Amino acid sequence: MSRPRLTLRPRGADRLDVDGLLTSPETRVVVCCGAGGVGKTTTSAAIALRAAETGRRVVVLTIDPARRLAQSLGIEQLDNVPRKVVGVEGGELFAMMLDMKSTFDEIVLEHTDEQKAQEIFDNPFYQTLSSSFAGTQEYMAMEKLGQLVAKDEWDLIVIDTPPSRSALDFLDAPERMARFLDGKVLRVLLAPARGGGRMSLKIVSAGMGLFSKVLTRIVGSEVLGDISKFVAALDTMFGGFRTRAEATYNLLRQPGTSFMVVATPEPDALREASYFVDRLVGETMPLAGVVMNRVHYSEAPELAAKKSREAADRLWPEDEEPTHEGAVTAAALRVHADRIELALREQSLAQRFVTAHPDVPLGEVAALPTDAHDLDDLREIGARLAES
Repeated sequence: MSRPRLTLRPRGADRLDVDGLLTSPETRVVVCCGAGGVGKTTTSAAIALRAAETGRRVVVLTIDPARRLAQSLGIEQLDNVPRKVVGVEGGELFAMMLDMKSTFDEIVLEHTDEQKAQEIFDNPFYQTLSSSFAGTQEYMAMEKLGQLVAKDEWDLIVIDTPPSRSALDFLDAPERMARFLDGKVLRVLLAPARGGGRMSLKIVSAGMGLFSKVLTRIVGSEVLGDISKFVAALDTMFGGFRTRAEATYNLLRQPGTSFMVVATPEPDALREASYFVDRLVGETMPLAGVVMNRVHYSEAPELAAKKSREAADRLWPEDEEPTHEGAVTAAALRVHADRIELALREQSLAQRFVTAHPDVPLGEVAALPTDAHDLDDLREIGARLAES
């Protein structure tokens, strides 16, 4: 018996060919993005596993602090180093979780000597910047992606983008962070340290007098001093932040990269997905398609919700004591009616999205009874997506 399916694709529209994407040797990076709570982490793990079991060497990088990926892949704990997943058939799968401070430390060590690096590590402003400064996580995600690509050890890199309040912070934050670290304000703060003598220091001090007073009132003299020392220690690294940010951004636009937007058939998630699609298309990013996750179906589409509720009321009116014979059947009919109504509501919402984006390939994943807990669950999700 056939089941009603969401009308995700208008007649003639493309389906999301997941297996074609994952098995192509030209596909080197897949970026999974979407609103929070739509299943990006699980989808990232599922497609990474599916790609690995076609014989590819794959690494999946998650920025999700919930640590669900480690659990479903059977790894006790993920960190900033790729860990091999046991039980993968055909190829190899490695998984890692971004540690933004460790990644920032790696950059510092790479571009300074040991003594200068220790000065930076001990600086209170650096400790804040590297662990909790707005935009650092997204910037370091792109840094880590650049590192993984540069090593050239992987056939495919799958990125699970950070949960963020702004839809595409992971695209915008690296540029903002690089602009801050390479910016004129920090260079001005550095100027006194670079001054060759008293006269240059006086000139800088006179020009900075009013600015310093205002800034001191805002952040405090101690914090301003920490920032100045940090900037002086970081002098040798100026220029590198912007260069790397631009290189990674350009990498994301290359044909070997594909973006996969993950959504659920719910109003808020679909609005976010629509924004993602418009932004990616507007910036000529290589959009592979949209994954509609946690879709609901019914196994008895010929029995409409209204008729199902009417039959349930005849067997067991809700205001009466149930009989053994009618109660179970009536309950099943009401569950069926709820399921049909949910499927139709999702169908309507998804169709609006399709109407707005008729040229975007779409795939769908039927909802699992529970969250993914192991490799078999991830295989099932990958299979459902590939078959949609």
